[in-house]
Amino acid sequence: MPSEAPRARRKLPLVKLGIAAAVAIVAAILVLRGLDYRALEEQVLGIVRGMGPWAFFGATAVLPAVGAPLSAFTLTAGELFAPQMTMGGAIAALLFAIGVNLALTYWLARYALRPVLSRVLEHYGYRVPRVTASNALSVALTLRLTPGPPFNVQSYILGLAEVPFRLYMIVSWICILPWAIGAAVLGKGVFNGNFKLVLYGMGVIVVAVVVVKAIRKRYVPRVN
Repeated sequence: MPSEAPRARRKLPLVKLGIAAAVAIVAAILVLRGLDYRALEEQVLGIVRGMGPWAFFGATAVLPAVGAPLSAFTLTAGELFAPQMTMGGAIAALLFAIGVNLALTYWLARYALRPVLSRVLEHYGYRVPRVTASNALSVALTLRLTPGPPFNVQSYILGLAEVPFRLYMIVSWICILPWAIGAAVLGKGVFNGNFKLVLYGMGVIVVAVVVVKAIRKRYVPRVN
């Protein structure tokens, strides 16, 4: 079975903590000096929007494979490109880009970077499960539905475990589907101050949580 947490504690990442603390201090100073965050937000979104949907969704397909948080793309996709593509079009492009990302991470893990990724995951205490024809679905569901490794790490583990590609894609895409849709709608509502959209987005995410808990309770074995 997959390990849900590192087997041994690692030392605190002091460099990363130091960088985070520095960023927090800078942000606090800027707030105290009256930084207009709304104007900064609009400026940043305008720059990204100006790069166009091909660049944005291309980045969505590639960057999460190297550690970029997927939420940075799911939360902003609707706000950035719904006016140009409609909300449904932006969500469809987002889901397609996520599918490409899933295929990319699988290929990297199973073929291109297998030795490197094996060492990295071992270093951080993640154990690659043994997959057979009879337990492949159970392993994929367990890893995707149980809180633990980040989404991209889950993809790498499943690729290294050689879960069949079609099963990997179907399970992974279905599991991320409600979260991506909910996040896109929620982000659109937050950026526009649209309380109704915020509620819709939160509703999709809440339903996803309930369904995941039900599936996990029924189909996913408990890990002690």
